[in-house]
Amino acid sequence: MDHKTVEEYILSLPNARLDYPFGEGVAVYKVKDKMFAIIQEVKDPLWISLKCDPQLAIVLRKKYETVLEGYHLNKKHWNTIILTGQLPWEEVVGLIVHSYNLVSGEGDQSAPAQH
Repeated sequence: MDHKTVEEYILSLPNARLDYPFGEGVAVYKVKDKMFAIIQEVKDPLWISLKCDPQLAIVLRKKYETVLEGYHLNKKHWNTIILTGQLPWEEVVGLIVHSYNLVSGEGDQSAPAQH
């Protein structure tokens, strides 16, 4: 999964926008002026941090070695996922939508078409 593919999907979500409040190299994606995804642009493989339900966050960390506590974030509410392919794209999309829904308050809205 490359940065362009992930970013295009994130920005396809309603009212999602890109910001760089932490400077170059750290892409922050927001909805309603709240962060829901952060990409470390200089990392290879790509690292993405997503907001997550605390109980689901623990389950994912136990299940996947590439899902870590949020890097420089609230460890209870954020996961950082190293996109090595261990998590299939469909699952990454689901986690992006989960994060977006938590922040936007949209609930269980279905995801836009996958790219």
